[in-house]
Amino acid sequence: MLQWFAVCLALLAINSTIYAAPASPKVLNVLTRNAPTTFYYGANNQKRGFEYDLVNAFAASQGYRVNFIIKYSIKEVLEALERGEADFAAAGLTHTAQREKLFLMGPHYFDVQEQVVCGYTKRPKTLEDLPNYQLEIIQKSSYVETMHQLQKRLPDLHWIEHEGYTTEHIFERISKHKIECTLADSHIIAINRRYYPHMNVSFAVSEKEHLVWMFPKTDAAVTLRDNVKEWFGHFKDSKQFHSIKDSYFSHVEIFDYVDVSIYHRRISTLLPRYIHLFRAAGKRYRIDWRLLAALAYQESHWNPNATSPTGVRGMMMLTHPTALQMGIADRLDANQSINGGARYIAKQIRHAPKRVKGTSERIKFALAGYNVGRGHIYDAILLGKKLGYDPYLWVNMKKILPLLSERTYFKDLKYGYARGQEPVDYVRRITNYYDILRQHYKW
Repeated sequence: MLQWFAVCLALLAINSTIYAAPASPKVLNVLTRNAPTTFYYGANNQKRGFEYDLVNAFAASQGYRVNFIIKYSIKEVLEALERGEADFAAAGLTHTAQREKLFLMGPHYFDVQEQVVCGYTKRPKTLEDLPNYQLEIIQKSSYVETMHQLQKRLPDLHWIEHEGYTTEHIFERISKHKIECTLADSHIIAINRRYYPHMNVSFAVSEKEHLVWMFPKTDAAVTLRDNVKEWFGHFKDSKQFHSIKDSYFSHVEIFDYVDVSIYHRRISTLLPRYIHLFRAAGKRYRIDWRLLAALAYQESHWNPNATSPTGVRGMMMLTHPTALQMGIADRLDANQSINGGARYIAKQIRHAPKRVKGTSERIKFALAGYNVGRGHIYDAILLGKKLGYDPYLWVNMKKILPLLSERTYFKDLKYGYARGQEPVDYVRRITNYYDILRQHYKW
């Protein structure tokens, strides 16, 4: 009997070993900042940010789970890293000589320049003009090091350092005419000029600098930093990296000061007349109403009586056949037009190619189809495959679509010629308008 009991215990031990719960994934504690270029909450409280996406890509490749530690200034990030509160910092930090004394530097993954940015009406033309302007910069930022270097050449140069501010906070102070100028990294300026269109870049005050992840100077951190270096060596050439970069920075290639300024004004003066219609249509067709409003602005600048020489009409500039298909009797009725456009774009999103993954990507393909027609989108997909691209990524589709206007390529396609650059520009403008609206209206 005792022998039988012993055998049962042994079998139980074996089963316990076999069916033991899997080990929890290792946790990476990562410091970042709450800012548009690093980490923020987007539509539907979705976590977003260039640094956020990069860290998650690394973690997924290595089997880590990420715990993001959110700070609100560079000073807070660096002080927390010095105290050993995290495994590393991914917070839009540039590689500087002073920081290299304190931390281990990860690999370079993005180049920026420090630039002087001022209000649009009053700004310095040359570096020698800078001492005549009121400057505010972030405390413990790389900009402090730059200003001290410039002061050796310009002894009268002076500035104020703010401990608790972010760069975006200082941009807001410029837009409200509380200060005249600041220093900021070029990618931060490029993203934020959409929200503060009266800012103007005067000139650069640095050569190209590198964004890096920073690690504490410990033995464990050396191993992790080396793993990151090896991973980035491959990842920077991947489709995933270019897709992440494209999703945050593709819209900054062209900045139209007049267009964006007028758009901001119309958000305050014109949009309130129609916002209830956009909200209702968005709820009805399960689309972010801000996307519908951005689309309508691109189509008609929120003019319900808009008419084009080609016969498209109304707030959403619907063709007559599309209006009939969507059950719209009067295209010049704002409510009908917005609902018709919402129903149509919802259909385009549903019918986007199944291999296009992610809501943001599917919306871009849908918008392109709204503009140029779904037939040309499928032509572009076939062409992309022939040319060796993955045509289900928008970063590649932006290269393929313009080829539809070249006879070498369109002559063998089912739907033939198309002005392929037009949907690329169309998607970029709507994405820009949409992002600005998301800053004005959190929902």
